[in-house]
Amino acid sequence: MPLQESISSWDRLLEISRKNTPVRRVRRPGQSPSTAPIPSGLHKLNSDTPPVLLYRDTNSWCPFCERVWFALEEKEIPFETEFIDLSNKPKWYTDLVPTTLVPAAKIEGKLVYESKDILLALEERFSSPFLLPEDPEENTVARQLVENAETSGFLGAAYKFLRQQTSDASELANFQTDLEAKLDALEENLGRYPGPYFVSTFSLVDIMYSPHLDRLAANLPVYRGYYIKGNPRFPRLNAWYEAIKQRPAYHRVRSDSTTNNLLLRRRFGLQPVGSPLPLDITDSEALQYRAEAAERLSDNREVALADIVKNSGVQALAADGDISAVKEAVEWHLKLLAEYLLHGNGSPLLGGRTGGKENTIDPTVAAVGAITLAYVRNRICAPRDMSAGAATAFRAAADKVLASLY
Repeated sequence: MPLQESISSWDRLLEISRKNTPVRRVRRPGQSPSTAPIPSGLHKLNSDTPPVLLYRDTNSWCPFCERVWFALEEKEIPFETEFIDLSNKPKWYTDLVPTTLVPAAKIEGKLVYESKDILLALEERFSSPFLLPEDPEENTVARQLVENAETSGFLGAAYKFLRQQTSDASELANFQTDLEAKLDALEENLGRYPGPYFVSTFSLVDIMYSPHLDRLAANLPVYRGYYIKGNPRFPRLNAWYEAIKQRPAYHRVRSDSTTNNLLLRRRFGLQPVGSPLPLDITDSEALQYRAEAAERLSDNREVALADIVKNSGVQALAADGDISAVKEAVEWHLKLLAEYLLHGNGSPLLGGRTGGKENTIDPTVAAVGAITLAYVRNRICAPRDMSAGAATAFRAAADKVLASLY
C-alpha cells in the first residue's frame, strides 16, 4: 500500500496553523471531550479559582447549556467547566442537582440550576457589561420576554412540528400553522424597539432564543422543507440572525448547521425531506477558520486517528488482519486534508488523481482515503471539537479533497 506523495510533518502543519489562528484549546488526555475551549475571560482571573463552575454536557450540544456559555463569554467571566456524560451521569451530580439535568453552575460556591435562573444569577452578580437594560421600564419588558421564552409555548410548537413522527399532511400543516403563529409573535416582539434585537440593545432575551432559533434554521429546511432564513414573512427575524452573527461570543459557542442536522437524525431518527442550507462560503474560505480547523486536526490527531480506525469501517480494508498499513493511509489522508486547509484555496491538490493515466495511488489507499474523508466530513462537530466557522471550513475542505481525489 505505497504512499507516493510527500506531505508536511504534523509538527510543521501545527506550526503553520498556529501562526494563522489565535485559537487554542486545553488538552484533556483520556477524557471526553479530549479538548476543551479556553474561556475568553480567563485573563480577568484574579485568583487561582474562577468564580464560576459550569456543569454542562460533554458534547456541547445542549441548547440550554449553550445559553449559559454564551452569557459567560459575552460578559467575559472567568469560569471552569465540569463535563457531564448525559448517558451515564455520575451519582455525585444527580445527588448535587435536584433536577439531575444540565446546565447547573456554582457561582462563587452557590449552586444554581435551570438555564434561565443561572442567567439571571450571573446578571445579578456580574453586572458589567449589562445584559438587561438599565432603563427600569425596558428592564421590566426584557425580564418578561425572558420569562416568555420559557412559557409562551414557542419551544413546544417548534419541536412538535420538527420532531413529530407523522405522515398525516393535515396534521403537519396544523403543526406548521402553530409554529408560524409563534414566529409571528417573535417578529412582533422584535419590532418593539429600534434596532435588530428584542430590546434596544443585545440582552439575555437574545441569548435565551439564540440556540433554538439556530437549530430551527438548520433543521426545518432538511426535515420539514420549511425555511425561516430567507423567508419574507419574517424580515425582523432575518435581521436578528444577521445581527447576532456580528457578536464574537456567539461564534465561540454556536454549533454549525451540519452538526445540528446530524444530531437530530441520530437522536430522533428523523429522515431528511429537503436539502440543507449550503455551507457558508465566507466561513469555508476564511484563513482564520481554515487554520483553526488544521490546528485542531494536527493537535488532536491521535484521537482523530483512533476514532476513524475504530468506527469508520476502514478496518475491513486491512490485508490479513494487519491494520498498520490502513492506519498509515488514514493518517496520510488526514495530513493531506490539513495541508489543503492551509494551502488550498484553488491551488492544485496534493496527491494527483486516482483515475485514468494519472492514477498513481494504490487502489486500497484510495479506498481508505474515501472512507476517511467521508467519515470526518460528517463526524467532526462544533463547538465540541472546533468553532462552527472552523467546522464549516473543515467540511468544505473534506468535500473538495474527496471530490478531487476520488
